[in-house]
Amino acid sequence: MKQRQFEASHQRAWAAFEAQLGQAERAKAPVEHAQTFGPAYRRLCSHLALAQERQYTSHLIDRLQHLALRGHQQLYRHQPKPSAQLAHFLWVGFPRQVRAKGVFVLLAAATLSGTLALVAGLVYAYPELAYSVLPAGQLASIEQMYSPAHSHLGRAADRQASADWVMFCFYVMNNIGIAFQTFASGLLVGLGSLFYLFYNGLQIGVVAGHVSHSAAGLPFWSFVIGHGAFELTAITLAGAAGLQLGWALIAPGPLSRGQALRQAAKAAVQLVYGVVVFLLVAALLEAYWSAKGSITPATKFAVGAALWAGVLAYLLLAGRTPRAA
Repeated sequence: MKQRQFEASHQRAWAAFEAQLGQAERAKAPVEHAQTFGPAYRRLCSHLALAQERQYTSHLIDRLQHLALRGHQQLYRHQPKPSAQLAHFLWVGFPRQVRAKGVFVLLAAATLSGTLALVAGLVYAYPELAYSVLPAGQLASIEQMYSPAHSHLGRAADRQASADWVMFCFYVMNNIGIAFQTFASGLLVGLGSLFYLFYNGLQIGVVAGHVSHSAAGLPFWSFVIGHGAFELTAITLAGAAGLQLGWALIAPGPLSRGQALRQAAKAAVQLVYGVVVFLLVAALLEAYWSAKGSITPATKFAVGAALWAGVLAYLLLAGRTPRAA
C-alpha cells in the first residue's frame, strides 16, 4: 500500500486518538474513554510498525511515534482510579448489561415472580396446601419469627439476641450462596437456573400465602418489601446470567460450544458482579432496617415502595446515552 492510501485509510483514527489524548492530558476525559483508549493505542502502535517496515517518510513516522509516546505515558501513568472504574461499572456498565440481556432477565423474572405469586395465591385460598410443601413445625416457627410482639422480625427464637452485624454476615453468606447456585446451575443447559428460580419462588410463595392468614401477615410483608427490592432482583439477575450460559450451550451459532460458553461467561460475570453488590445492600437493609420491630409497617411500606421504584428506574434508565436534539 502506498503512503498516501495508508494515510487516507487511517487519518480519521489518528485524529480521534489525538483528540482523546488531549482530553486525557487535561484530565477531562470521560470515564468511558478508559475502555476504548487501550485498543486505540495498540492500533496506533500497529500502524507505526507498518509505517517503519514500509519505510514511509520520516514526517509520518515521527508523527506516529510522538502519538505513541504520549499514549504510552497516559496508558501506564494515568490509569483510571479503581473507585472511578467501580463507579462507572455501577452507574453505566451494569444496567447496560441488564438491558442487553433483557430476554433472559424477563424469563428469569417471570419464572421467579410468577411462581411466587401463583403459589402465594393458591396457599392463601387453600391453606392446607402449605403443609404439603413445608412441615407444620417449620410453618409454626415462621409465624413466630414474624410475630408483632418481636423486637426483631425475621429471626428465629435462638437468634433474637444476635447482634445486627452477625445477622448481616449471615444474610450475606446465605443469599450469595443462593445466587451462586442459581447462576452456576445454568451450565445444565439453563434448566438448573430455571429449577432454582422456580424453587425459590415456591418456597417464598408458600410462606407468604401461609402467614397472610395470621397475625404475622402484616409484619411479614412490611419486613420483606424493603430489602426484597434488591434481594429478589439479585436472584432474578443471577438466574438470567445462568440462562445466558445455558443458551450458549444450546445455540452456539458459528462458534464451538466451548467458545460460545467462554464468550457468554464473560458477559454473564458482569451481571454476577452487580448481583453481589445488590445482595450486600439487601443484607444491610435486612439486618439494620427490615428486622426492626420498632419501625411502623406504614413507614416500611413507604420506604419499600420507593426502593422498588428506585431499583427499576436504575436498571431501566441508568447509563443511557442522551439522544442528540
